[in-house]
Amino acid sequence: MPFINSKVNVPLSEEEKKELKTKLGQAISLVPGKSENWLMLNFEENCSLYFKGKNNTKMAFIEVKIFGRASERDYDRLTIEISRIYREVLGISQDKLYIKYEEVEHWGWNGTNF
Repeated sequence: MPFINSKVNVPLSEEEKKELKTKLGQAISLVPGKSENWLMLNFEENCSLYFKGKNNTKMAFIEVKIFGRASERDYDRLTIEISRIYREVLGISQDKLYIKYEEVEHWGWNGTNF
């Protein structure tokens, strides 16, 4: 049950969204037990993001929520991969990208909870 929410300060084409979707779908499998089969994504574009008091460059804030737990090593690997994806697809430098991880103990789906 992973969910990845991306906030970027640039517009996204449908082609870029599709490429992000595909690559993030592959990347989430770096966390054991997670796969694209359960991944939900959201892309928020043209956000008013500021970093160090400025908004003159491409940047992103990405939230990754997972049901259960992951290891520090899993998060390290996922951070490297997400940073690479956003650099390749959108040209966002890894020093202009924050990634927040959240482990969720209770997750509802299909009228019930896990």
